[in-house]
Amino acid sequence: MRKKFRWRLTLSLSALSVAAVTRATLFVAALTVMTSAGAADNVLLIQMQPGGHYKVWHTEGESQLSDDEIMALELTATPEGGEEKQTSAGPARAYETGDTVTISLPAARNDKALLIDRDDCGHVRHWHAAGATQLSEDQITDIFMSALPGGGKRITVGVYQVKAFMTKQGVTASLWNAPVK
Repeated sequence: MRKKFRWRLTLSLSALSVAAVTRATLFVAALTVMTSAGAADNVLLIQMQPGGHYKVWHTEGESQLSDDEIMALELTATPEGGEEKQTSAGPARAYETGDTVTISLPAARNDKALLIDRDDCGHVRHWHAAGATQLSEDQITDIFMSALPGGGKRITVGVYQVKAFMTKQGVTASLWNAPVK
């Protein structure tokens, strides 16, 4: 009788673990779908350029360098351009531009530059010159004008809800899909 009870208990635990694994797998799958559906959500860095135009940097882009590659390039940066180094994205050269470093990636198809920044804790952040979010000059101006140091009023720009913040590098704008009315 005791052996039969152990076997049933083992079978029950096996069924429980299969059910738990199945639930965890479904949770991860649902999370993946939700994340890819929300992939249009992003953060932009908008910098005012001479002549009143804007340079828009994206958090996501096609050129992917590791933090180690970025930091190695950052160490070589000079205003004239540091030594060219081979990276996973092809040849790269780092330029010192004031408080930041820009990495040039001439072999990249679209995303030919990365802006290197450090957050308040010293962690490396990189911004891509080309990304999926394309806004008109008027939309970028609306976002730029709404920015405040602690975060401006939430505005709607096209299909996005936007909250913009003034930072030392420019205006950082968080965008997410506006709810359908």
